[in-house]
Amino acid sequence: MTQDGQFSAEASPFAAAERVSATLGSLTDALLGARTSRHPAAALTVLRAGAHPAADALFHLPLAPNGPVHTAVDRLGTVVTAGTARPGTGAALAPLVGGALLARYGTAGPVRGAAAGSTGAPTAEHLGLPVTGEPADPKLRPAFAAPLAALADGRQTRQPVELPTGAGAEVRLVVPPGFHALTSPDGPPGVSARTVRTGPVDGIPAGAGVAPATAAAAAGLTAHLAETAEELFSGAGPAERRDFALIAAALTDTVTASGTVYAGLGAFHLDGRPTDATLVVSLARHPLPITGLATELATVRRHAEVWTVLLPAGPAAVLVEARSVPVPGPLAADGTRRWAVTSVVEAFVPLPDGVSVLCVQLTTAQPQDWELYTDVFAELLKSVQFGWDGVPATPPAAAPATTAPAPVPVPSTIAPAPAAVPVPVPAEPVAPPAPPAPPAPPGPPVAEEHATPVRVPPAGFNPFAPVADPTPAQPILVPDDAAGPPAPPKGTPVTVPPPDFDPFGILGTPAAEPAAPQAPEPPKGTPVAVPPPDFDPFGILGTPAAEPLPAPAAQPAAAPATDPFGTVTAADLPGDPFGTTLPAPRPAAVPPPPSTPPAVPATAGPAKGTPVMVPPPDFDPFAPQPEDTPAPPPPAAAPEHDPFG
Repeated sequence: MTQDGQFSAEASPFAAAERVSATLGSLTDALLGARTSRHPAAALTVLRAGAHPAADALFHLPLAPNGPVHTAVDRLGTVVTAGTARPGTGAALAPLVGGALLARYGTAGPVRGAAAGSTGAPTAEHLGLPVTGEPADPKLRPAFAAPLAALADGRQTRQPVELPTGAGAEVRLVVPPGFHALTSPDGPPGVSARTVRTGPVDGIPAGAGVAPATAAAAAGLTAHLAETAEELFSGAGPAERRDFALIAAALTDTVTASGTVYAGLGAFHLDGRPTDATLVVSLARHPLPITGLATELATVRRHAEVWTVLLPAGPAAVLVEARSVPVPGPLAADGTRRWAVTSVVEAFVPLPDGVSVLCVQLTTAQPQDWELYTDVFAELLKSVQFGWDGVPATPPAAAPATTAPAPVPVPSTIAPAPAAVPVPVPAEPVAPPAPPAPPAPPGPPVAEEHATPVRVPPAGFNPFAPVADPTPAQPILVPDDAAGPPAPPKGTPVTVPPPDFDPFGILGTPAAEPAAPQAPEPPKGTPVAVPPPDFDPFGILGTPAAEPLPAPAAQPAAAPATDPFGTVTAADLPGDPFGTTLPAPRPAAVPPPPSTPPAVPATAGPAKGTPVMVPPPDFDPFAPQPEDTPAPPPPAAAPEHDPFG
């Protein structure tokens, strides 16, 4: 489903009712004007559900199974009822009702939207009806108003009213005063019991191939549309009333085929200005639960805002969006086709039978009155009540895909069996069946073209019990496995060790002999020599120090120490209190900075402090030591200068 096709019948089961809502918005924009009679907007809120004794028990009102589809109740509003067990006969009413209205009003003057020179009732095709709405600019989307957001609060829900077997699922709700219904209070033919009269009734002949129930339904709708036209255009002339009644009659069959049980227009005045709204209540079949339905709506209606709320009747999904509605040229006053933008709030409430959904839509072309209409819509949803006979309905059959392969034949009933279902393909072997188990009772019959084979475990199956038999050598096949050649195994092959394998050799199991002798691998890393435990590289921990190494060859005497930075003269140099330098003649001048550090000759006298042997830069403390050889005694040095006398 895509955004462009969201209002098509193929994309959504609610598309037909949404087309009715868009068509009513087009009629409101084209037909309701300055000469329309309007109710004060306060009429929408003057009556609340709690003011009537039957507000919390709508099924106590005598409306079903053979009562009116909707009827006005004093101090409450219009109670609308719809049921899944009363679909009606589906007989067409538009030609009968249109002819009866022409006989009632006469043919003086052309009918709005009719072909030139035509004296008959206009058809929906001539008027360009019905119309289909399109998603409007997301910037025009109305806000999810506070009255709608309040529906998400937690509240206690009602149990469906128990109905007799065969009554199916029914819904009842309260529409506030001020709306003018375009649907008959008695519904389409076959929905409710009517008094069938003999002879012509309002221009509708009896007999002549017209069933009595159809003639009675046409007569009731003719009278109702004439009364509605009188209410809406009481201040206008007969031509406006006739045109409105004939246009509404042309939509009769479209409204009935869409599953709509109530369609109404609201004409009000608020703060001295006109304001309009439309209301459509319908039933559709959609088997998804409320979470799946809300997810589908949020996915398909990308320009809409979707919430899941909790009504007294149960959970529901509420959608808010802006739609562009075309106004056909034959309906427009100037004969030019144009577009109108409407704000839409739509609620989807699943019925207890599991497959039926109540759809309620309210639209308005006045965004400044959005808060008023959303408050009315929230109160209408709170009044929804369900009745049910307790028999789950059958989900609608899905249409077969045009490009899908031919279905594999499956049994009409699903019987649980521990063994795999045999596949009629000789090339594919089938694993032997497992030990038999007590079979479970067979399930309900399933249509072959929509069923999927399922292996149901026996009643005493324990999924956590240890497996008694090893895994069979060949996989167990189900019908879908034999559709083609076996696929190559997936994953990376690994070698599984035997059960008695002990990788660490600590559990008493002898390690397995190697399969074949292998050459030892060369050691990794750098070989190092580890010194013995009593090795003392510095000779300060009690180990006898090695004899001093032989003195190097005699070198020319080094220059006396000078001031390397040239900041003092040699005359200012202090004495050497520690005997680390030799006396030297005082230089007459400060020499230039040396290029290498001056050499300090060794002293002849005993050194003070603790002798420390500093190893050379390339000394390796871990290398094996050569045989110690006595070194020649050091040469005699000059007597140490005693600075303290």
